[in-house]
Amino acid sequence: MATTLGFRIARLPHLWRSILDRRLAPLGLTQTRWVTLYHLWRMGDGQPQCELARAIGVEAPSLVRTLSQLESQGLIERHACENDRRTKRIYLTDAAMPLLEKIDSVATDARQEMLAGLSEEDIDQLNRWLARIEENGLAIQEQDQETPLSP
Repeated sequence: MATTLGFRIARLPHLWRSILDRRLAPLGLTQTRWVTLYHLWRMGDGQPQCELARAIGVEAPSLVRTLSQLESQGLIERHACENDRRTKRIYLTDAAMPLLEKIDSVATDARQEMLAGLSEEDIDQLNRWLARIEENGLAIQEQDQETPLSP
């Protein structure tokens, strides 16, 4: 049972992204692009490039290509930080807003479909359980980082 649970937890993000990828493909968005736009929208304008990369879970250099593509599409702008000219802050353009509203609509519909059959109480309980599992995982990760690995 526990083994099956682990596989299900691991499979859900892939399934979620696959559904959204398919539904967002007609908008000409790759997963990398819609994930980047959506995270920036949720985080708010003016995010440092490194913070956006951290939130998405990629290395900053990996994000540069995606940001260049989004910039060439007129969806974002990059500006040097006033305090540190090496740091770039990312801003959404007005042209990105209709696209983000569509992404949000598609995500909301998919979320409702995936959670079909669950009550609000069920969803709240699931959220609490997942938060507990995440907290446990973060604690384990922190503990493992403090403990040197044996050869």
